Amino acid sequence: MYLSFTPRFLQDIFPDLIWRVNTLDRKIFLTFDDGPIPEVTPWVLDTLAAFDAKASFFCVGQNVERNPEIFDRIESEGHAVGSHTHHHLSGWATNNLDYILDIRKAARLCHSKLFRPPYGRLRPSQVKFLKHHYQIVMWDVLSGDFDPDLSREDCLNNILKNAREGSIVVMHDSIKTFEKLKYVLPRTLEHYSSIGFRFEALQGASMAFSGRMPELVNQL
Repeated sequence: MYLSFTPRFLQDIFPDLIWRVNTLDRKIFLTFDDGPIPEVTPWVLDTLAAFDAKASFFCVGQNVERNPEIFDRIESEGHAVGSHTHHHLSGWATNNLDYILDIRKAARLCHSKLFRPPYGRLRPSQVKFLKHHYQIVMWDVLSGDFDPDLSREDCLNNILKNAREGSIVVMHDSIKTFEKLKYVLPRTLEHYSSIGFRFEALQGASMAFSGRMPELVNQL
């Protein structure tokens, strides 16, 4: 069970997480999870470039290691990058120490303090620690492209019905979502560009991850 938009009351309950960007400007922040992969991510980059659009990529560390040239292209074209853990772990299913070390490994590969939890699943104890070291980026609009029960038209409508100024929109640059993405992404870019919106990368993504992490065991 999930919602295509994040209700305001839920955003207010978890104020330490970034749900959207507070702006009245016509800006939307597209984000892509799970890459980079050669079958999909270059197409996403080509499509964004055709609209002079910037986005943010939350990368799985293993995929960065496997495809460093694609990761380098993401950065060189002015997009933001962040950690999506090294092994695509669920915070609910992983003990705190292992989870945070996995985030840290991917963060070092990405040179970023942006972090998005896979599946959006974090324990309060994990948030308590992570918020001091990362910007935890969630979303206010979920395309649902990962859902086999949704059509590509459904996924597009989830975005068009809910995205507004400052929205953080989630899509996935993965093989299982590619057929939907080929339909959804260009139409999203076309629609919002036609009504005066710009697509920007999230700020803070290029902040270098440096320094020694405090002793984890004593803080979890």
